[in-house]
Amino acid sequence: MPGASSSRLPGFYDLDLDQRLEELSRTAGLTPESRQALRGAAGLTADQAAHMIENAVGVFGLPLGVAVNFQVNGRDVLVPMAIEEPSVVAGASFMAKLARAGGGFVCRSSPPEMIAQIQVLDVPDMERACARLNSAKAEILKQADNTDPVIAGLGGGARDLEIRVLEDTPVGPMLILHLIFDTRDAMGANTLNTAAERLSPEIERLTGGRTHLRILTNLADRRLASATCRIPADGLAFGDFSHERVRDGIVEAWAFAAADPYRAATHNKGIMNGIDAVVVATGNDWRAVEAGAHAYAARGGRYTSLSRWSVGAQGELIGELELPMAVGIVGGATRVHPAAKACLALLGVSTSRELAEVITAVGLAQNLAALRALATEGIQRGHMGLHARQIAIAAGAEGDLIERVASQLVVEGAVRLDRAQELVEQFRVG
Repeated sequence: MPGASSSRLPGFYDLDLDQRLEELSRTAGLTPESRQALRGAAGLTADQAAHMIENAVGVFGLPLGVAVNFQVNGRDVLVPMAIEEPSVVAGASFMAKLARAGGGFVCRSSPPEMIAQIQVLDVPDMERACARLNSAKAEILKQADNTDPVIAGLGGGARDLEIRVLEDTPVGPMLILHLIFDTRDAMGANTLNTAAERLSPEIERLTGGRTHLRILTNLADRRLASATCRIPADGLAFGDFSHERVRDGIVEAWAFAAADPYRAATHNKGIMNGIDAVVVATGNDWRAVEAGAHAYAARGGRYTSLSRWSVGAQGELIGELELPMAVGIVGGATRVHPAAKACLALLGVSTSRELAEVITAVGLAQNLAALRALATEGIQRGHMGLHARQIAIAAGAEGDLIERVASQLVVEGAVRLDRAQELVEQFRVG
């Protein structure tokens, strides 16, 4: 996939919708089909939806935006984001611009290894069962490989079998097997679940127990992605706020999240604002990514921040983020949903690991945007203008009246539906 020639698109925000699509087509070489899908004119149809889920009655739309300025591992990337919350796309784009001055985002990812769990109950002899499983490991992994010959042919497949004994549970001791499986460019849920189910009879034979649950875990801690960025020593200054004041305020805000789970929940939600928007846009399972992220945040025994912010030797701000990132570019909705396919084309990623790295960079950028706002002007100032437009539309404003009502709401500091309705009537009469 070619992707964007540049993610620096000055004035992109000021263009109208048609002009933005033209600019994207020029920069990323989008096909006419991709342009139509991004616009919504050729997106998911009700008939297609009926084949994706049960009891389908139609389709549900979300705003689709593009974050600009991103540079990931030296490559410029235009990032599609499907989200209804104001300020997220703009915030991520601006923070990506600041990060460019420090070399952009440096990202890494581990091999796309997922874990399937097999629960074994009523094991008569745990020690003997574990010994037999260890002796048969090679054969078990060979059977697992046969689940998906295509993935195996691409270099993926079963990697290991881990044995865990949970001695004390509400229903007594149980043996848990972890099948480690490299799913290549697929997210891999169906492959993992199928492999676990097919292994069940052999596991029962070897252990003398009864297999019960056979399903992947969304705590995909073998499939991690990380992103780092450096904001140079003069990069955060604006208005009356010096770089040092903003930088130290961000570190202090992060420290609050690192120490307190109540703050960490909202801190991490801000990270997921950026991550989920890209996961949704590319047709991936945002619920699985959310579950894995929050479980990973609590892996040390208490819930804490997913990110880390610190001050570098040259006075720069350093940000780091690591979390499980189980996403794919083949299979599922990524190849069924027309807009998801167009979004992947816009990103220009060729592997699931590349996609995971870009998504993690967006999460770090969005975290920086939220912390910068909180540490300086407060979260509401930048958010209010966009929120006011939504309130104006909800109050019945259309066309040019939307901006007029929204602007007045912000001036008054009263972004409320009742006041917006009054202004709509007032401006219409006037």
